[in-house]
Amino acid sequence: MKLFGTSKINEKGNLSIGGVDALNLAKEFKTPLYVMDQELIETTIDKMKHAFHSTRFKTRIAYAGKAFLTTGMIKLVESKGLDLDVVSGGELYTAYKAGFPMKRVHLHGNNKLINEIEMAVEYGIDTIVVDNEDEISKIEKVCLEKGKKQAVLLRIDPGIEAHTHHYIKTSGLTSKFGISLFQENLIDIVKRLNDSPYIDFKGFHTHIGSQIFQSKFFIFALEEIFKYLDKLKKELGIIIHTVNMGGGFGVYYKEEDDPKPIEDVLSEIITYTEAMEIKYQIGFKELCIEPGRSIVGNAGTTLYEVGGIKETVGGKTYVFIDGGMSDNIRTALYQAEYEACVVNNPNDTDTREITLAGKLCESGDIIINKGKLPKSTKIGDIVAVGTTGAYCYTMSSHYNRMVTPAVVFVKDGKAKVAVRRENYEDLIKNDEIFEL
Repeated sequence: MKLFGTSKINEKGNLSIGGVDALNLAKEFKTPLYVMDQELIETTIDKMKHAFHSTRFKTRIAYAGKAFLTTGMIKLVESKGLDLDVVSGGELYTAYKAGFPMKRVHLHGNNKLINEIEMAVEYGIDTIVVDNEDEISKIEKVCLEKGKKQAVLLRIDPGIEAHTHHYIKTSGLTSKFGISLFQENLIDIVKRLNDSPYIDFKGFHTHIGSQIFQSKFFIFALEEIFKYLDKLKKELGIIIHTVNMGGGFGVYYKEEDDPKPIEDVLSEIITYTEAMEIKYQIGFKELCIEPGRSIVGNAGTTLYEVGGIKETVGGKTYVFIDGGMSDNIRTALYQAEYEACVVNNPNDTDTREITLAGKLCESGDIIINKGKLPKSTKIGDIVAVGTTGAYCYTMSSHYNRMVTPAVVFVKDGKAKVAVRRENYEDLIKNDEIFEL
């Protein structure tokens, strides 16, 4: 398993994260356990801020909360000076209760509910990203009732097909997100936003997908957007000051992955945008991005305890763990691939191919389909699965009435609980027994 950040093999020969022995983490907080490398998150943010900077226009980085969101993570994001991107009333409420500055919050979503728009306007958030025409009427209605004006971006689809899993492509002519740049009435929608007394129309938002390794796809999208901005200025006199490029920057999961360093990708985007700003002279003022996975993905490790090993007559070796698709559904959902190691034996090269399987009652409850673990792996060993910082905790479920694992942040030899481990009482606290 490739190690990132502060993860290393300590003097005992065990995996250590943030200066804390992973065996001790498993013992103290039980397994399954999500472990977040706080220092790696912080240094990654610092690299992004340094690279995503221009002397020609303003830049803003908003953390995409859907990747991993807790009140503790929100406080970390605030401390590093980032904005925050939320996609639901629940995420917005979490940010509000964590004390995050609402003027640094952006609300996304393809079907924002009226009560979510009301929350956003009432809280005074920075921007609502309009996904479709119906949302314009909803926002205008809420702003009329509350006597407020709301800044918005319009999410557009530039038609770029990034090379990624089809479930996580968010651009293309049939995407459920945004309005196509080639839609005939787009110009009418832009006029409506620009002329609305209840809306402060700031610009465009786009997001072309996730796990994108090649910066050229972002540049292709920028090129299409700037051409359209130029058209708006020349034909209608409408000047768009802001473009938000979303996120989707790829990270390492397995040996075949070869992502370019995030600072290089962001520098290339800045360089190209500066060239477009000089070329078109359209009054462009601000470029934004919304990284999520690229901030927290490699910083996360999930620890499990081995509960059994099964050799099938078909030649497959299963290593059973005490978690599964309830704490990491990405393999079942996206055919995601991971690397793993045994915490107390991470350097053992005498390995065999295994399938790392969960304990849930589903044949698809698999974390790693074709992985490698030492032949000496036995019941009671602690297995670490890397790069689980994004879309594991946030997509976890109670399927089979599994409890949600604890989340701990580790740094400088200390572990801090970010989310306490649930117990069985938590599972039934909202249940109601009714008369039959």
